[in-house]
Amino acid sequence: MKLSIIVPVYNMAADNRLTFCLDSLLAQTLAKEDYEIIAVDDCSTDDSPSILKRYEKEYPGRVRVILSEVNRHQGGAKNLGIRTAKGDWIGFIDADDWICPDMYECMLEKAEETGADMVGCDLTLVDHHTYEVSDAIEINGTKEQTGVLDHEKKKLLILDGGRLVLKIFRRETVLKNELFFPENIFYEDNAMSNSYLLTAERYAYIPRPMYYYYQHEGSTVHSFSEQRCEDRMAAGRMIISEAKRLGFYDEFLPEIEFTFTQLFFVNTLFTYMPRVKPARPAFVKKLAAEMKETFPGFRENAYYREKTNAEEKKLIDMSCSSPLRFFIYYKLLWGYRNLRKGLSRH
Repeated sequence: MKLSIIVPVYNMAADNRLTFCLDSLLAQTLAKEDYEIIAVDDCSTDDSPSILKRYEKEYPGRVRVILSEVNRHQGGAKNLGIRTAKGDWIGFIDADDWICPDMYECMLEKAEETGADMVGCDLTLVDHHTYEVSDAIEINGTKEQTGVLDHEKKKLLILDGGRLVLKIFRRETVLKNELFFPENIFYEDNAMSNSYLLTAERYAYIPRPMYYYYQHEGSTVHSFSEQRCEDRMAAGRMIISEAKRLGFYDEFLPEIEFTFTQLFFVNTLFTYMPRVKPARPAFVKKLAAEMKETFPGFRENAYYREKTNAEEKKLIDMSCSSPLRFFIYYKLLWGYRNLRKGLSRH
């Protein structure tokens, strides 16, 4: 078997999200015997399990359903899929997204053509069920990243490697390097992205949007809480532990420092302050303290200096020197901006 497609599922029955995803996978132009769909239900409380069992019954041998006994989040669901996969290649897809009919055939042909052990494509953002490509396209790779992955190409992948769902990976590489996701947290892909990218030896990229990334109100990307911020921090810590485990920490220290800073600190800080209610000064203090302890000189990082805008640098400096002063200043600043926006509407 050529390919195993792993679909983590949690409460995706509404609005035909799960059925639209599965139908797009069953419509792949690959020969039926060349791929399997492994749908892992993560203790859904809606009709997702019954939908999955119906598909498994209707498409025996093509759809395999795993019902997790405990809720493990997407990372745990993916791990269950990886452990039972039979294909030479592994692909992931979120259960509310879908793909064009020839996506995986194109990827496997590209792999055969180039000898790559990792192949990627682009995505299009959509807000309804359609196979039309929207104007919102997310580029997942560059020509400079492709080919045999030497030091320079791997640096580029760490800095901007794209999403894991837009790629396929050799199962042998995944298992050999024990590329299992963290369980019971969100942002599992952020935690493992470098591990998947840097254990590959050759990357091939198809500059075409073949993955449909569904934007809707129920999407986890629209949900924020202090616990979500804690999960993002945990994913940041795993970036470091994975780099050390796989032996590429020292070689790519500046790149790892910057990606950790962005995920663990910058993104968390500027998500937490405006969107978590109630926000707490103690959380900001804890966040800044761990950032300074992990990478004391992060503000001298060349990527940070180049890619972080002046206003963010000012706020980050303030959060590190006086978290309480930053907290008060940011709340006043944000309140003033919201007031201005409100007045501008009248």
